[in-house]
Amino acid sequence: MPTNWPAMLPRLLKRSFPSLLLVAAVVGWAATSAPAAALSRIKDLAQVEGVRQNQLVGYGLVVGLNGTGDTLNNAPFTKQSLTAMLERLGVNTRGATLRTANVAAVMVTASLPAFATQGTRLDVTVSALGDSKSLQGGTLLVTPLLGADGEVYAVSQGSLTISGFQAEGDAAKITRGVPTVGRIANGAVIEREVEFKLNAQRSLRLSLRNPDFTTAKRIAASINDFLGADTAEPTDPATITLNIPPKYRGNMIQLLTEIEQLKIEPDQTARIVVDERSGIIVMGRDVRVSQVAVAQGNLTVTISERPEVSQPEPFSDGETVVVPRTSLKVDTGDKNKLAIVREGVTLRELVDGLNALGIGPRDLISILQAIKAAGALQADIEVM
Repeated sequence: MPTNWPAMLPRLLKRSFPSLLLVAAVVGWAATSAPAAALSRIKDLAQVEGVRQNQLVGYGLVVGLNGTGDTLNNAPFTKQSLTAMLERLGVNTRGATLRTANVAAVMVTASLPAFATQGTRLDVTVSALGDSKSLQGGTLLVTPLLGADGEVYAVSQGSLTISGFQAEGDAAKITRGVPTVGRIANGAVIEREVEFKLNAQRSLRLSLRNPDFTTAKRIAASINDFLGADTAEPTDPATITLNIPPKYRGNMIQLLTEIEQLKIEPDQTARIVVDERSGIIVMGRDVRVSQVAVAQGNLTVTISERPEVSQPEPFSDGETVVVPRTSLKVDTGDKNKLAIVREGVTLRELVDGLNALGIGPRDLISILQAIKAAGALQADIEVM
């Protein structure tokens, strides 16, 4: 066999099977001209069950405000908290009249990441609870952050940073942003860890962010093709059970890292999302319409008043009067004709056809709902 046979192969095929090259060329052209599929990583479509954040919340006091704190008479919880804090520090204020306006009761919230260890820090958000006007310049005192089980998982303290401000005078007032909400970067220290032994697991469950039967099956098939065994199985539209192969036991990080990078084409139900308050319409690419005729027209009645002044003749006994003049105009939309939307049109053709009717987003919402009621729209309409 000659050594340059790879270079001679096209000539041999052309000489022996001329139609074969034609078919290959057509297939190659079709493959290059077809639109590329929107592939997404499994990392962006699903998450490992158990690897999640936990919400923390706490109640505390912010001090050092420049007269913008809570009014103690209107916020009894602030007064009680201030009295209790001073007593713990050895200051007895029971029965005394407190008039300070530099203290505010706040709620502190944070998210505890998965696998967070003791001593690491978290960002916290501080929100006013009473009638405080601004938290600018305040300092959060030591505040325990509790989880859903009532245990303390972090402790927060530090100076607040706010993005808004408020300024006022006797006759004017301006507020920019929200001055009663602040943030403390790295303002909490983790004191307790959430136990989750990932490497000890013998099976894992992947939870889809957007449940779908087809997407779940494609993810399982992609994982099985990569591992070379039937280890992944979709149990429902939102869950895929993954049995850990023996060679990956004790090394879950490597397995998950490789699985997360696999790419598939997600599938979703044809859906139209409508926000009637703002007039926003979002259509999925799989929205299809059966052949239907659409006409749009509104009855518009315009009334305008232009009163005129009637002057009497000179040297007459007449009086100057105002004569009403009313103009009425009725538009029944007779110029709007029926437009036919062809069957099985794509999303682009559907949008172009509806735009050709010259309608706005508000009328488009009603038309889509009417097409759906007629049974000609193969998509779900979700109204926000």
